[in-house]
Amino acid sequence: MQKIMIQVLLVEDSLSDAKLLHQIFLQAYQQELKILHVERLSEAIELSLVNQKHLKDGWESATLKQDKFDVVLLDLGLPDSVGIDTLKEYRAVVPDIPVVVLTGIDDEELAMQALAEGAQDYLVKDQITIQRLVRAIRYAIEREEILNKLRESEEISRQALAKEQQLNELKSNFVAMVSHEFRNPMTTIRTAMDILQHQNNLNEERKNFYFERVQDAINHMLQLLDEVLFLSRSEAAKLEYKPALLDLISFCEEITDVLQMKAVGQQNIIFNYVGKCNISYMDEELLYCILTNLISNAVKYSPPQSNVWFNLDCGEDMVVFQVRDEGIGIPEKDQINLFQTFYRASNARRIQGTGLGLAMVKKCVDLHGGEISIESKQNMGTTVIVRLPLNYHAESK
Repeated sequence: MQKIMIQVLLVEDSLSDAKLLHQIFLQAYQQELKILHVERLSEAIELSLVNQKHLKDGWESATLKQDKFDVVLLDLGLPDSVGIDTLKEYRAVVPDIPVVVLTGIDDEELAMQALAEGAQDYLVKDQITIQRLVRAIRYAIEREEILNKLRESEEISRQALAKEQQLNELKSNFVAMVSHEFRNPMTTIRTAMDILQHQNNLNEERKNFYFERVQDAINHMLQLLDEVLFLSRSEAAKLEYKPALLDLISFCEEITDVLQMKAVGQQNIIFNYVGKCNISYMDEELLYCILTNLISNAVKYSPPQSNVWFNLDCGEDMVVFQVRDEGIGIPEKDQINLFQTFYRASNARRIQGTGLGLAMVKKCVDLHGGEISIESKQNMGTTVIVRLPLNYHAESK
């Protein structure tokens, strides 16, 4: 659809040439065109950049609407720039506004060079007619609109391809992770059941030992399935933020007690809190996922009998959870990728894990309108800090 009003930026240092062009414009467009005239390249670039920033910010004042340039008429001989470099410099900084070159030089080689550098047309001043100028401006605008649509289409295609590649990579990683993580417990179950079935001389203590091994393996597989289902819900946008009133201190104490009983290496989980946190408005499921994963990680990657500190600090509007351990730490090169699905730190490969925990935590923190940060040094422990608003409403995001 053709625009009713065309906005033109005229970059011309000759006042006589500028007046002549104004007269041609008046005859050609009458009230359908607005011109802003500047004499220097630096002024043209500054105005164009300001214009682009306002458009991105969504400003819609009447003054800014006048600055929405549809085309730039650019003289190649300006006080602060001369020749083809004038076009190169403008296009390098402002690539999205079509440029029609104005020049007093009738040079075919220069014209071809200008077109190669991105100009939509090349007009020699003493050869300009009303019809030629109108046609040049119209074609410049139309070609730029087509190019923009092609760029948008290319970007959409590129994003779709990247998404497909990401999904394929996730599927590949998922298959590899599941096959690896299920193989060990399944092997444990099969071995234990074979022993229980074929060795009749086992005493009750040995039988209980193998039954416990089977139960542990089953629990591990169930936990893995729970993690996969939880992650699939978040990927399918079915995981929602559903806040309710929560006694935060009791909630954290209960999590601490449960995880303390599960600490195989008898790590000591120390819970402390500051502030009035009894009544808060938070999502219990998301918060449970965040805290259990962080504390479980701290326990899993810490040596036996070491301490894991779980701190809660409640302010008026914000609650801060801190989980600190004395474990193996995270290499600096791995820290940037920790929240990627299936990613595991290079020093944790021999420790059982799926690479899903921190990815789930990050999604839960985001849904809760919060922030998460990690401070860690290899062999010196890790501190994870989660900041969540106490009374967050998702619709206010």
